[in-house]
Amino acid sequence: MSPKSHVREEQRAPRLKLGGSVLALIILENGRQVRAKVHQLSINGGQLQLEKPLDEGIVVTVVFHVGSSFRLKSELLFPMWATNGYLQPFRFDELPAKEQQRLQGELKKLL
Repeated sequence: MSPKSHVREEQRAPRLKLGGSVLALIILENGRQVRAKVHQLSINGGQLQLEKPLDEGIVVTVVFHVGSSFRLKSELLFPMWATNGYLQPFRFDELPAKEQQRLQGELKKLL
């Protein structure tokens, strides 16, 4: 048997490509606020378009509106240079089931 047959493949959540059409506010732990645009979004996290990258691994609050408003704790991942600034991936940190269902419902409406 090949090693791949032992590895359980994780299914990725569907990603909604927003291309920066949704604005977001990133609130840092010290209260500083950074404006961003949502590039991609899923029930697990997404990518933000930023002028300057933020540090990988920090926990922030991401505020955005897709159908309804969301204010979710998130962990920032390693940023990537893009043509117009940076793409900064993030994943939701301890997303309550109720909020996950609400976000999933709003994303399904947009798909």
